[in-house]
Amino acid sequence: MSTALKNVIAQTERVILGKPHQIRLALACLLARGHLLIEDLPGVGKTTLAHALARSLGLQFQRIQFTSDMLPADILGVSVYHREHEKFEFHAGPIFAQMILADEVNRAMPKTQSALLEAMEEQQVTTEGSTRPLPTPFFVIATQNPTYQIGTFPLPESQLDRFLMRIQLGYPDAQAERGLLAGVERREIVSGLAPQMSAAELLALQQQVRQVVVAPALLDYVQAILRHTRESARFIHGLSPRAGLALLAAARAWSLIDGRNAVIPEDVQAVLPGVASHRLQSVQDMQVSDGDKLARELIEAVAIP
Repeated sequence: MSTALKNVIAQTERVILGKPHQIRLALACLLARGHLLIEDLPGVGKTTLAHALARSLGLQFQRIQFTSDMLPADILGVSVYHREHEKFEFHAGPIFAQMILADEVNRAMPKTQSALLEAMEEQQVTTEGSTRPLPTPFFVIATQNPTYQIGTFPLPESQLDRFLMRIQLGYPDAQAERGLLAGVERREIVSGLAPQMSAAELLALQQQVRQVVVAPALLDYVQAILRHTRESARFIHGLSPRAGLALLAAARAWSLIDGRNAVIPEDVQAVLPGVASHRLQSVQDMQVSDGDKLARELIEAVAIP
């Protein structure tokens, strides 16, 4: 693991106490060039984690607070007519940043949620007939409250699939919570964080992820996982080829974080709940939020070749 990456992890762990696994999953998602969805109850540190990562990685950051009355133009931007120049001038929206925090994304109407689709898939936005590229690198970290809470609009499967990973933070353990209660306000700590790497270094690490070796036997294991979800009567539908590619990319990134240049089955198992939990649904009408349990069952059901 590079020194810069170690520093990013260490600095983020000083802000988000007692969640080293979730922090590594979030970093693996970004190193794999993916977008991250954090779903949990209000107040457990979802927004703080996004702020800490953006500052530690040295990225241009914009926070978008999603509400029920928000319009797509509030995200993408709008053209304004200037009388003195007798022409329209485009005013870029907050989407034009290297890291976007889409806070409480499921509180917006579906039409507004869909404004993120092109940006997340193609790293560009099309408004008023013109296509405009987004900065590089470009990440979306979205937070959402559980769908049973008042005022939420569940994300459709097509949009959920744009997120490489979905993670949950959960309540802190007793020791971490004591540190939170007795320590400095998290906002003060985040505001004082210094970048531990540059955008260029992050792009270089992303390139290294692509060079991590994947043996044929490891591909057999990934295919066995995909095949099991498609053939099992446990799931409404199986994992798609896109999910398989996401699983492989995340496993490569996890291997790089662990300081190895080849993927092992434990890498796949470490990232599988994050990659598969929002893509799996049981035939027994389980909620999407139960996907973590389904992913753990999947790990037990599929033997390592």
